[in-house]
Amino acid sequence: MYIILLLSLISCGGTKKISTTTAEALSAKQVFKLHEDTFPEFNTLAARVQVAHQTIDKEQRITISLRMKKDEVIWAKAAILGITVAKVYITPKKVMYYETVGGTYFEGDFALLSEWIGMDVNFEQTQNILLGQSIFNLSSAAYSSEISQNKFKVQPKKQLPNFILSLFINPGDYRVASTSVEQPEYERILYLRYGDYQMLQNQYFPTTIAVVSTESGEQTKIGIDYKKIDINADVSFPFEIPSGYKRIEL
Repeated sequence: MYIILLLSLISCGGTKKISTTTAEALSAKQVFKLHEDTFPEFNTLAARVQVAHQTIDKEQRITISLRMKKDEVIWAKAAILGITVAKVYITPKKVMYYETVGGTYFEGDFALLSEWIGMDVNFEQTQNILLGQSIFNLSSAAYSSEISQNKFKVQPKKQLPNFILSLFINPGDYRVASTSVEQPEYERILYLRYGDYQMLQNQYFPTTIAVVSTESGEQTKIGIDYKKIDINADVSFPFEIPSGYKRIEL
């Protein structure tokens, strides 16, 4: 259930599909600037997301209500058949989470969130995942860009042996098409593939995301479908850990 919640916090939506464009040669600096320029600008966001979670043993569907206050709060509630099964509250300083089935909760830093996602992350990177933005600070000094498969392929100029990053950016909308992070030492691979982007209030948001996480030969697949999104709506972020719940200790 933990990985369902956090990897399914990638929400957005829209009303108009963005057509594909042929990639033309651009410098790495130009590609990175165009990608940064298309980062959505908003104060608050509220979305309804449908998530399919599949492992070798079972498949489960769940509805996520996601709310954000940009750069400040990420809040999510998971429900099955209208019944709340978990809530998450994330700020730049802490992560809080509880689930009703086992009666457990967590309150602390980003260690648990990093464990769920499979790599060390902070608040900004988590927010970027939700919005289709690069999770790394791209600079032409550290990263190179070339055209591959009609997309801009971005990689570090020097890959770390146990942290192999690959990023593809779409031409036209300059949003992330896919991201992969490999950690061979831990037999771990995280792959995110974004579907077509949609435009809402002249800004780009994902429509679907496929998440594949592999660790020691065990694979988890998550399909995310964004059903509705409202930008700059009046939202609240209610979160209170029920009494009697057992704290998760790392």
